[in-house]
Amino acid sequence: MIEIEHLTKNFGNLLAVKDLSLTIPRGELFCFLGPNGAGKTTTIKILCGLLKPSGGTIRIQGIDLQADPAAVRRLIGYIPDTPFLYERLTPVEFFQFIGDLYQVPAARVQATRERFFALFAMDEYARTLIKDLSHGYRQRLIYAATFLHQPEVLFIDEPFVGLDPFSIRLIHDLLRQAARAGTTIFLTTHILAFAEQLADRIGIIAGGRLVGLGTLAELKARSSMQGPLEDIFLRLTRPEEA
Repeated sequence: MIEIEHLTKNFGNLLAVKDLSLTIPRGELFCFLGPNGAGKTTTIKILCGLLKPSGGTIRIQGIDLQADPAAVRRLIGYIPDTPFLYERLTPVEFFQFIGDLYQVPAARVQATRERFFALFAMDEYARTLIKDLSHGYRQRLIYAATFLHQPEVLFIDEPFVGLDPFSIRLIHDLLRQAARAGTTIFLTTHILAFAEQLADRIGIIAGGRLVGLGTLAELKARSSMQGPLEDIFLRLTRPEEA
């Protein structure tokens, strides 16, 4: 579903992503981990078409991102760590706006909205201006709206930032259900315990370079460490080994 070949990205003299190659199949929940400044967010923004790569190729469901970016954007959803929302709209109006943007039939917009607003306990705030919502409810809204057009691939940068335990459990279960239904999920997180619970496979990046890739069991075997993911992560991302 996601094919990345020799991806590189320069910002002037800074090489932010170095010769990254990955293949992620349909329905996989892939966690992309790394310390601050490692190249995680840069990689996601390139995969979403928000940044142009300096080199390499990206294909989503066989479509070359550079050759047909519009077709790729119809297939994907993207949730950044700080989503932008139109604060003078209500959640109902924002949902309708996203439906119009993706040309989703009105009946499906309503059915999806009712399902997610009930799931996320948002009915009480459906007609509250977004500017008056808490951070947690804004996050719930962006998740609900992102699933509206039924993306084949979902990119998420830090899915649990600022969420309470109830919301975290909801998002955790939602992502697992989506992956089981065939959605490919590519996410970054600094919460390594969640990566252990969620991920089908894990990629670890340091200094723009992929330094670890595999299931948790494979990473343990390759690093000769049987402890938690945190121990493997710290060993692979030490500056002298990055």
